[in-house]
Amino acid sequence: MMSQRACLSLTMVAMVNGTGPQGSPNTSTPEPLDDVKNPVYNWSPQTQGIILSSVTYGMLITQVPVGYLSGIYPVKNMVGSALLLSSLLSLLTPLAAGVGESAVIACRVAQGLSQGTVLVAQHTVWTKWAPPLERGRLTSLSLSGLMLGPSVALCVTGLICQSLGWPMVFYIFGAGGCALSLCWFLLFYDDPEGHPCISPAEKEFITSSLVEQAGSAGKSVPIRAVLKSRPVWAISLGCFAFSWTNHVMFLYLPTFISSKLHVNVRENGLLSALPHLCCWLLGILAGHVSDGFLSRKMLSLLAIRKLFTALGLLLPAVFVVGLLYLGPGFHGTVACLTLASATLGFCVAGMVINPLDIAPRYYGFLKGVTVLIGMTGGLTSSTLAGIILNQDPEAAWSAIFLLVAAVNVSSLLFYLVFAAADVQAWAQEKQLTRL
Repeated sequence: MMSQRACLSLTMVAMVNGTGPQGSPNTSTPEPLDDVKNPVYNWSPQTQGIILSSVTYGMLITQVPVGYLSGIYPVKNMVGSALLLSSLLSLLTPLAAGVGESAVIACRVAQGLSQGTVLVAQHTVWTKWAPPLERGRLTSLSLSGLMLGPSVALCVTGLICQSLGWPMVFYIFGAGGCALSLCWFLLFYDDPEGHPCISPAEKEFITSSLVEQAGSAGKSVPIRAVLKSRPVWAISLGCFAFSWTNHVMFLYLPTFISSKLHVNVRENGLLSALPHLCCWLLGILAGHVSDGFLSRKMLSLLAIRKLFTALGLLLPAVFVVGLLYLGPGFHGTVACLTLASATLGFCVAGMVINPLDIAPRYYGFLKGVTVLIGMTGGLTSSTLAGIILNQDPEAAWSAIFLLVAAVNVSSLLFYLVFAAADVQAWAQEKQLTRL
């Protein structure tokens, strides 16, 4: 899914006649691509920004409804069907590009609807599968796919563009997604009780550790209490900052590398993939380390969540600001870009998993709310970056990176003050006593 989403940020370099102002030559791609295999379109940076961010419009719509429905209906059917739809839309993207930018935007919005369904619904899996002392490593391992997907996509996209043409990128990832959705339907089970391949002892271990973590199916969600909860807003603002930074790095990293380092599309893909690969590794490491701290009682759960959130929001802010004071050196720029994106992975063991701590009964709904607010950050940052680049391409990156740092630091301060890690009163099951 993330490969289907990420590949557009690099294929955009091959799809347009330049990443600077409309009509300017693409001086950052010294090896021209074959126009037969790589059709070229005259899209301005502002249009490119809208296209790149359009998937987020679709994702915004699905977050809260899917979060609620995932606590009621089988996750297996929701995720599998949405993944299949996203893959089919990926196959249609080259055709939509030939029709025009409006068709591409419509296709990406629809793809966002399906990908938003997968993004939220798959979180609900861990309410039935993740024992408390293993939540960090299990969730970090599964969520690491959000980083590994872009890494793999960007590694191979440049090679595919040069050898087969950019349309083949969408055909390959679309076909791969269709095959993956079939595997999902065949291999995934909604809960341990229905799985035929795990031992009775393991089933008992998982279910007994989650005995007090009932789902929200058939229960009304305390929406007013959720909206008044300061820990929920702390997580939401953390997600806002995470998504703001991630979208800038995720969507505009190839554009920045193309304009500043002047490399061809193949080298651009490899350099753009490196930060996501490092983020994948750090995310997995963060999950294991956080569980180690918790099992050994070295830190409280709240201290662990705050520590990894601080690392995941503050370090990227430091490195993007560092880019403004570096010279034109190749290695220093690549190092700062890599670390700015990679250190976001620490958030996986922080505020990303925090909703499961404070409201396991309503995890699906709460994740939908926090991701919705987070997605507004990604939508705002990606669209705003396109507008800034369109107005002043030379000075744009300073403004973009300073905004990233400001959003991260302000959101982190709010999180450190108001975050919580204990089950909130409104999320606890009320016990009725009969006299």
